[in-house]
Amino acid sequence: MALLLQIITPERVVFSEDGVESVTLPGSEGELTILPSHAPLMTELAAGPLVFRKGGQEIDVAVASGFLEVRDDKVIVLADMAERSEEIDAARAEEARDRARQQIEGGEGEVDLAAAMASLMRAQARIRVLERRRRRPGGPPSTQP
Repeated sequence: MALLLQIITPERVVFSEDGVESVTLPGSEGELTILPSHAPLMTELAAGPLVFRKGGQEIDVAVASGFLEVRDDKVIVLADMAERSEEIDAARAEEARDRARQQIEGGEGEVDLAAAMASLMRAQARIRVLERRRRRPGGPPSTQP
């Protein structure tokens, strides 16, 4: 048995294929793992890494806020942001994290705290996915000193 996984953002379909063995993702109440024959479920997503297994390989996707629906071996992820690990620019993610931290810590002027926190969570999700990919055997070499 296998799952049909669809990862969809407002801009595009990030992934839509059958044959997925498992999906682990950040739910609003903690990490969840979905396997074939999972009970129907609908929950809110948090920002973080989504990892799915297909053909014995793990694929990492950074997601930020949205919803998860599981029904009849079909997993639908509707996310505000979703990027596969190979699409993430490490330098941009780190710059976005630093910029968001400065906005939150500075709190000067017309800072939209909720928007800055959301930006920080997205950047951290991207960075966590890159770190997972670097640690994986056969992953790309680390660019960190």
